[in-house]
Amino acid sequence: MAAVGFCGEWFILSYDTKFAAVHTKQDRETFVFDCSAAEKKPKTDSNSDAGASEETGSDKVLAFTVSPSGKLVALTDDTKRLVLFHCGDSWQRISIRWVVRRCTSLVFSQAEDEVLVADKSGDVYSFSVVEPQREGELRMGHLSMVLAVTMSLNDEYVITADRDEKIRVSHLRSPYNIQSFCLGHQQFVSALLVPSGYPHWLLSGSGDGTVKLWEYKSGKRLQSWDLQQLEDTLSSEADKDKKPTVCRISSSPDGHHIAVLCERVSAVQFFTLQLQGEEKLTPHSRLSLPLCPLDMTFDPDGQLWVLMDSSDAPLQIYTHRQDSWQVQSQVNDFIYPTTGKFTHYKQRKVKIENKEGVFFYIFNNDY
Repeated sequence: MAAVGFCGEWFILSYDTKFAAVHTKQDRETFVFDCSAAEKKPKTDSNSDAGASEETGSDKVLAFTVSPSGKLVALTDDTKRLVLFHCGDSWQRISIRWVVRRCTSLVFSQAEDEVLVADKSGDVYSFSVVEPQREGELRMGHLSMVLAVTMSLNDEYVITADRDEKIRVSHLRSPYNIQSFCLGHQQFVSALLVPSGYPHWLLSGSGDGTVKLWEYKSGKRLQSWDLQQLEDTLSSEADKDKKPTVCRISSSPDGHHIAVLCERVSAVQFFTLQLQGEEKLTPHSRLSLPLCPLDMTFDPDGQLWVLMDSSDAPLQIYTHRQDSWQVQSQVNDFIYPTTGKFTHYKQRKVKIENKEGVFFYIFNNDY
């Protein structure tokens, strides 16, 4: 699955086995990392279960995360690699380590001294950033698959969400000490976010089609919004009974604008977040899209970048003007559709291929 993000002024994209970074402001060399060509895990005793399972995998990127300073990126793939990068004027691969099981989510600590990695068995491991060759340490376990993990802005708590509708808030340094549970979702919890500027609040999204706001330290639910009631987000009468699954919650750099993305819904629901008033989380508007988006992210300037499964306009940039979200008029200067294989071009561009044989260039232009 494709995913996008920002690491400082670098726009980053993962698709299939590839991870690419393009600088949006300056003419710098594009960075491309191909997991299928990366270091393989050394073979172990063939009689052990670990040896048999670790040597298989599709090399597809499963997830990546960016550190709070924007100087580090960690990604994990289907072959159970954990790759750590340093991002500056150029990119440097720091290390490749190996996780025990395929991962679902990962997050850096605010101090950027460790990265927490959650896997399909419900375990969360800590990998050191200071000692980039050191093996991971098991920090906590769950009875079901962990779908999302995040941390408080002061590194005091680690917050996990699982397939059994629960959100757990644990002390980072002593994870066996559970601070609270945030209970109220009716289906699996698929997205978590501690928004910028609001260190005591947590946003969560679920397969039940709701977005909830919590005071996570006490486990108190502050608000809940049913996305299906806000707008008719479903395309047919047959879909009326199906709740939209929240797959991504993202906040602008100042934390004021919240964008919510749902699977197979061709729209983005915006909220505003504020400390004053009874309603902290307020629906703002709904942005209709020509196709169902694959992912979205805010850039450092507060613009929303939306990646769509399209050969004509795979990437669209939206700016908040006059209290509405409007498409950036010069977005086509940044992307251009074409055909060919995934290619790394010197300095100027990177070409992306999808499963249907559609390709597009991402150009290193100042948009």
